[in-house]
Amino acid sequence: MQKKENKLFPLRPFRTHGGAAVPHHKNTAACESVTMTPPKQVILPMQQHVGAPCTPLVKVGAHVYVGQKIADSDKPVSAPIHASVSGKVSKLTQVQLPGGQTVDAIVIDSDGLMEQDPSIAPPEVHSREDILKAIRESGLVGLGGAGFPTHIKLNVPAGKHIDTLLINGAECEPYITADTREALENSWDVLAGVHIVKEMVGAERVIIGIEANKPEAIKALRNIAESQQYDPENKVRVLELPSHYPQGAEKVLIKACTGRSIPQGGLPADAGCVVMNLTSVAFLARYLKTGMPLVSRRLTVDGSAVNEAKNVVVPIGTPIKDVIEFCGGYKGTPGKILMGGPMMGMALADDELPVLKQNNAVLVFDKKDAALPTASACIRCGRCVSACPMQLMPTAIERQVKAHNADELKALNVMTCMECGSCAFVCPANRPLVQSMRLGKAIVRASSEK
Repeated sequence: MQKKENKLFPLRPFRTHGGAAVPHHKNTAACESVTMTPPKQVILPMQQHVGAPCTPLVKVGAHVYVGQKIADSDKPVSAPIHASVSGKVSKLTQVQLPGGQTVDAIVIDSDGLMEQDPSIAPPEVHSREDILKAIRESGLVGLGGAGFPTHIKLNVPAGKHIDTLLINGAECEPYITADTREALENSWDVLAGVHIVKEMVGAERVIIGIEANKPEAIKALRNIAESQQYDPENKVRVLELPSHYPQGAEKVLIKACTGRSIPQGGLPADAGCVVMNLTSVAFLARYLKTGMPLVSRRLTVDGSAVNEAKNVVVPIGTPIKDVIEFCGGYKGTPGKILMGGPMMGMALADDELPVLKQNNAVLVFDKKDAALPTASACIRCGRCVSACPMQLMPTAIERQVKAHNADELKALNVMTCMECGSCAFVCPANRPLVQSMRLGKAIVRASSEK
């Protein structure tokens, strides 16, 4: 039975500023997830989240089980790390992450048995504090790519009133369909997680935002979310968003779904919102039922240099080369390997790096598709200004980066840049504007440390 319209929900998305009409290339949207056979070895970096790195809790030679906690930190902003395969800890080493930082890592040689830690059980939850503690123990971080520890995000500061929970299912990056498959394959987990988080933060409404180019996912979630039987209080709705990049960026999503803007330097809570990734809430529901922490995740594997595009569920820490081999290997020599999407993903030096918690895609392109266009002089067309969701002036920032002028960069609000790449995408001169933004932020940070 169709529910009556609820005035808590917008009939259509609010207008947002800027963005770019990027090609979607959702080639794997109809590809049901397949589970990869356990790799021979996993490499688990101690930094798979925003915040403090973890410290190993196991020694070389120790036998570990799937789901066993093997690293943790006593710092508030952090998240524990768990073994994703059963086997023996073969060494403690260091790896270089895509961002360039070198971190400690635990290497586990798999025994191929995938034996579960016998101590795993659903957590006992009787209060909000119990849930927050359980979420931390699960190792959950933002699975949309940000990697922010979820127990910190859901611990709403005192004095902040949250009236809206936003579920981010936009998945606006080209190629990536991991969240789409979560919505189609585990829609009941998504909605169960939605209601858990809604109660935690005290939200009056839940808006699930999904781009219009995912009609099957929209239908699957609406069949549950908007039924009288499963949402009798009429507090959950699916909002169809324009298929326009970067619709899934937190600030853009809040604007599109609520019409509100986050104040400069503020957080979603300052706009009365909490934003959660769709796959993150689904995992939370499963964890509270089973007690199995975050040890695997779904990746979209695609691009012109891979033989078989797939959505693959892999143990966290699996070397990317093993994932590619599972997908039929390379078509010739790859020109570029990306962890994440083509707009905000990180280019990798090689395929030895392991899959991380916040990694939702591995894209591999041949040399032709990976070739960068030659940059030319800025023609002052203003397209980058029109495309910037944060209403910045990328060309002016680029000039001040060259001048190394920290004061002007602050005045131009370079720190509010989300590095979405819309400016560079629309630039007819092919200027490396995102790199300028990153350099500008580094200049401002360095000046603040003096």
